[in-house]
Amino acid sequence: MGVTAITLGVAYAFVCAFVYLEPTLPSVSAMKNNEFAVPLRVFTSSGELISQIGEQRRIPVKYEQIPDVVKNAFVAAEDDQFFEHHGFDWKGIVRALFVNVTSGERQGASTITMQAARSAFFTQEQTIRRKLQEIFVTQRLESEFSKQEILALYLNVIFFGHRSYGVAAAAETYFGKPLDELTLSEAAILARVPQWPSRFNPISDPEGSTGRRAYVLRRMRELQFIDAAAEQAASNEVVRARLSHRALADVEAAYVAEMVRQDIEARFGAKGIDAGYKVYTTIDGRLQKAANAALRMGVVDYTRRHGWRGAINRVELTGNEDDNGLDALLDEYGNIGNLKPAIVLSVAEKSVRVYIKRDGAAAIEWAGLSWAKRRVDDLALGPEPKSAAEVVARGDVVYVVHDKADAPAELAQLPEAQSALVAIDPNNGAILSLVGGFDYFEGQGKFNRVIQAKRQPGSGFKPFMYAAAIAGDFTAATMILDAPIIMDDPNLEEVWRPKNSGGGFRGPMRLREAIVQSRNLVSIRLLQAMGIKAAIEYAQNFGFVKQQLPNNLTLALGSMGATPLEVATGFAVFANGGYRVQPFFIDRIEGPGGQILYLAEPKTVCGECVQPVRTFSDSERAKDAEVSPTFTPPTPLAVGARRTEPAERTISPQVAFIMNDMMKDVITRGTGRRALALGRSDLRGKTGTTNLNVDTWFNGFNDSIVASVWVGRDDNQPLGDGEEGARTAVPIWVDYMREALRGVPETRRSAPEGIVEIKINGRTGGTRDADIDPVFEYFRVEKLPSEEGYVGDPGLGPQDIDPNSPDTPQDGSEPIF
Repeated sequence: MGVTAITLGVAYAFVCAFVYLEPTLPSVSAMKNNEFAVPLRVFTSSGELISQIGEQRRIPVKYEQIPDVVKNAFVAAEDDQFFEHHGFDWKGIVRALFVNVTSGERQGASTITMQAARSAFFTQEQTIRRKLQEIFVTQRLESEFSKQEILALYLNVIFFGHRSYGVAAAAETYFGKPLDELTLSEAAILARVPQWPSRFNPISDPEGSTGRRAYVLRRMRELQFIDAAAEQAASNEVVRARLSHRALADVEAAYVAEMVRQDIEARFGAKGIDAGYKVYTTIDGRLQKAANAALRMGVVDYTRRHGWRGAINRVELTGNEDDNGLDALLDEYGNIGNLKPAIVLSVAEKSVRVYIKRDGAAAIEWAGLSWAKRRVDDLALGPEPKSAAEVVARGDVVYVVHDKADAPAELAQLPEAQSALVAIDPNNGAILSLVGGFDYFEGQGKFNRVIQAKRQPGSGFKPFMYAAAIAGDFTAATMILDAPIIMDDPNLEEVWRPKNSGGGFRGPMRLREAIVQSRNLVSIRLLQAMGIKAAIEYAQNFGFVKQQLPNNLTLALGSMGATPLEVATGFAVFANGGYRVQPFFIDRIEGPGGQILYLAEPKTVCGECVQPVRTFSDSERAKDAEVSPTFTPPTPLAVGARRTEPAERTISPQVAFIMNDMMKDVITRGTGRRALALGRSDLRGKTGTTNLNVDTWFNGFNDSIVASVWVGRDDNQPLGDGEEGARTAVPIWVDYMREALRGVPETRRSAPEGIVEIKINGRTGGTRDADIDPVFEYFRVEKLPSEEGYVGDPGLGPQDIDPNSPDTPQDGSEPIF
């Protein structure tokens, strides 16, 4: 009678507790639609993963995506009766109580279902109220969910330490691999981590993890999940966990991911980062990979030209080190960009054998070593090395470039210069590729030079000024004097003596030739003749801000600050025939259920500006409404179509056509002629180099893509003699565009109405004696050439040239810059 009364009393107490706590419990609907904190996920335009961002690292996986070896390891370690009990393992509870009382040791009795309930729906608060809530939710899980659903929930929500929630995130964090690549040994190690995440993880206690692994493997064998041979093999496997802060991704675009993070926080607040949003960017994954590779090799090549600074360290080698031992010696060194740390194992006459961290042994042939002239100082290099021993020694820690496992490595070193590359679609402003520096994760890498670095565009600004001239009283055949200038401008602090890059001058020359050869003195005289105010007003058509442009003649040389994205956006006006587009990098934002919360509607240079938009169901909308009890997601957009407005024309088609044709010559026979390596006839562009080679650029394009490349140093120090845009930036641009234009047919722009082609005298720019030095030139119909030609500065001529000037040309040669 007494036992029955106690039982009834306990049952009544539980019923009362349930009635009291039921309003605080998650409903069945909420449990089924539960969206635990999921990091912001960033994708390319085609759905390749760029990054996962959030306070909690979590990668939701379905039951079918979890390997059997992982499921079995956790069942064996945590709850071997999971598939038999109904949420509570009463034998386990009694056993745990007995051990706790008799031995003083702490032993848990929570089932996988109980742990799933606790981790998914409650905090870790240790109170009777919370324990009762956990019990009721456990029972509700068992009655409403299948065992497979419960196990999947558990493996998605359980905490593994180091901000990692769920087994998929733990696989990345500790072993740097996706879940489906875990070995039996690694799965067994992870299976014991949830018991005490801060202490039992393989980083905090690598030795203890071996013992815990042995326990899990033994239990798996006893439960017949594995046989003795598999247990032995897994026990012998050497596993070295390495804490990885970088989530695995399909495409490396860390600068873009950070831009997305900032945008999401600005739109939805800090809680939006963990609300399970998916952001599809405009980034083309294939082109982004090409941009990363091109920029890094360009910076590596620049660094090699400035000499070998020596090994970064030296370690003692006994000769008995295996791969794990060599990896341990390189633990403090990580990959930086495309550079990998390595140890020199042996040195031959013309080759070196190295061990590359995690890649294994590789050879460096003489072709990858011979560049390494010893740097004497910032201005001088030693002689070319005659043998490998003059460059490195056994035990040296160096960096190498090693892109393919079966190919030789190449000696490298950390770069002293930086670079930025951005490519946009000129027809709508979509950013296709963006690389803000050599390595986002290294040093000051988080500084995004594409959008944050205000650098002088140098001669890269000249096309915008020349366009203003062509739109006014000047033509491509206007003669301007290339001669020394001394300016005592009241807007400048001192007397200004500008020079052409490389010195020299050519006398009177046509504007077309001046931009092709990038003659500074012609540009200054042109700006003086047309008026600074007119140039500043016209430059706004390309997106430049009036207040940020210098109100003096240095404007002709691009002395203002502009980001690579601003410069590329300006060149897009030329590429698309005269329309202003706004750059953008987010195409759409989706909620956890796939609901479209934001859709880009760019102003577009096209006749077809309506595109279909993926629809979503009522159930998906309902799912999104239960993201979090403390977070209210934005209202999904109505089902419909993406509508865009036509882009605004800011320069005339005639001016755009003439400038495009002039910049085509920059590549075919001017400062950008290294781009001829691509073998295309539809390329246009302009190099840029500032005083002392501090900033170097190439801005190039065709009808389908605009790409701007900047190379310089963050400390604004010169890059060195001969390091002009054609040498630093053009090779990067060429390597990138080789991939970007692969399979893209060449296009040819026909002349618009209002353009005529006239044969002129190349020496005068006029139609008289046009057969003597014949040149065909394009003109606007309202600005045709005269017989004598048009002289932009009639007060100057060859008689004004001082033959004793140090700028007098000796052989008429023109440096590439």
